[in-house]
Amino acid sequence: MLGIRDDSGFPLQQMGILKAPEDASNSVHPTQGKLCSECGNHTMIRKDGCNFCTACGAVGTCG
Repeated sequence: MLGIRDDSGFPLQQMGILKAPEDASNSVHPTQGKLCSECGNHTMIRKDGCNFCTACGAVGTCG
């Protein structure tokens, strides 16, 4: 209709706004948390001064 998309719905001309990153070697790598005593996952982090499990929500020691 407007000459923007083809019959399949894809754009006729790429705008280049969303460009895939060329090198992802500098990306952030997740680190393993401490062992949770309730669920057994290594997902304990420090949150608001307390140990918090991101998997099960258990709250450990604070302070």
